[in-house]
Amino acid sequence: MKIDCASCHNPGGWEIDFETLKFDHSTTNFELEGTHELVDCKSCHTDLVFDQAPTDCFSCHTDVHAQSVGNDCVRCHTTDNWLVFEIPEIHEQNGFPLIGAHSNLSCVECHTLESSLIFNRLGNECIECHRDDYFATQSPNHAIAGFSTDCIECHDPLGFGWDGAGILHDFFPLTKGHDIQDCSACHDVSNFGNISSDCFACHMEDYAMAQNPNHQSGNFPTDCAQCHTTDIGWMPATINHDFFPLTLGHDIQDCNACHQNGNFNNTPTDCFACHMDDYAGTTNPNHQAAGFPTDCASCHSTNPGWMPAVLNHDFFPLTLGHDIQDCNACHENGNFNNTPTDCFACHMDDYAGTTNPNHQAAGFPTDCASCHTTNPGWMPATFDHDNMYFPIYSGKHDDVWTSCTDCHMVTNNFSIFDCLNCHPAGEMADEHEDVNGYVYESNACFQCHPTGEE
Repeated sequence: MKIDCASCHNPGGWEIDFETLKFDHSTTNFELEGTHELVDCKSCHTDLVFDQAPTDCFSCHTDVHAQSVGNDCVRCHTTDNWLVFEIPEIHEQNGFPLIGAHSNLSCVECHTLESSLIFNRLGNECIECHRDDYFATQSPNHAIAGFSTDCIECHDPLGFGWDGAGILHDFFPLTKGHDIQDCSACHDVSNFGNISSDCFACHMEDYAMAQNPNHQSGNFPTDCAQCHTTDIGWMPATINHDFFPLTLGHDIQDCNACHQNGNFNNTPTDCFACHMDDYAGTTNPNHQAAGFPTDCASCHSTNPGWMPAVLNHDFFPLTLGHDIQDCNACHENGNFNNTPTDCFACHMDDYAGTTNPNHQAAGFPTDCASCHTTNPGWMPATFDHDNMYFPIYSGKHDDVWTSCTDCHMVTNNFSIFDCLNCHPAGEMADEHEDVNGYVYESNACFQCHPTGEE
């Protein structure tokens, strides 16, 4: 057999120096890692027998745990340090994670002598460790109430305790007004099963006692959550009043202001039912005398004070000079029926008083819109002189006059016109010397020159 002495011994001497020993233990099936790197050869190779040393943990570590947990040390320990346990990982793999209140327990608190420290046979059921807790609990008495022995159905291991703060009540959240620590306040201690989660089942008396408004006479729904949250004292209450929005002037906090005598059934939603007195008492304008519609929304919004009021006056647009805020300016004596829509009915005085030009004397039409718009002051006015009478805005007469009196010398009679003021007799005689029957007279001029052309 070939022996390689240098694999273990230093060339400086045959003595074995374990500190400088350079044998490569990885060539065997037992690599020296962690704490195994710190021991000398004789600790494992007794009597310096190197070819018969065992490789399993238990052969060297027989006295640990008194042979009670099996002989596979690496299930819980590593070779880095015997105090570093992999128990949490093992527990999770076995379906019982060490979390919350279970994370700080020592092994023997669960794996007791009574269980013979059989670590691989201890069950995962809560009741196996907590049987005494289950039967000793009085508030509520778990046994009498027939509570489940699966503690985790109600208790959270992360709660670090068995008190009410750790009770899992997710099926009916114990928030705000429902944050009650005494279970018996809602549950009969002898019966925790089949208790109703319906509001009315617990709050029947609250419903019957409510007076502002009276829930019973108002025939309110018994589903409290429709209007209330779980806030303490039931407030604020949020009534879903979308069927009749409580906005602006209707934002009324006292229900009885509209629902009189506690009657919440069949309360009308039409304006007039509540605002009959407002309608009858209004004088500017007088709604009753004018025969206004009783559908308030046709003119008003829910703004407080009814203003601004928006009357749909499209049948007679209130624009420009007609933008009048005082209804009585047109509808005299509060009479809104049969008010005429023709201009002259309202503007007769304006027509008669106009002198530049004098509308009455000139026989102007009484249809104001034929010349005027609704601009304030009647200006600009567009009189169609060209098509109706004589072209003065086009042709040779455009821009040669400055006022109506340049041609109409008699201001109270616009049917009389004068051409001679601008066209001298001598000049006209020269131009008409070859015209038979020529007469130097305005009407004759118009008869021969109706468009002002030669």
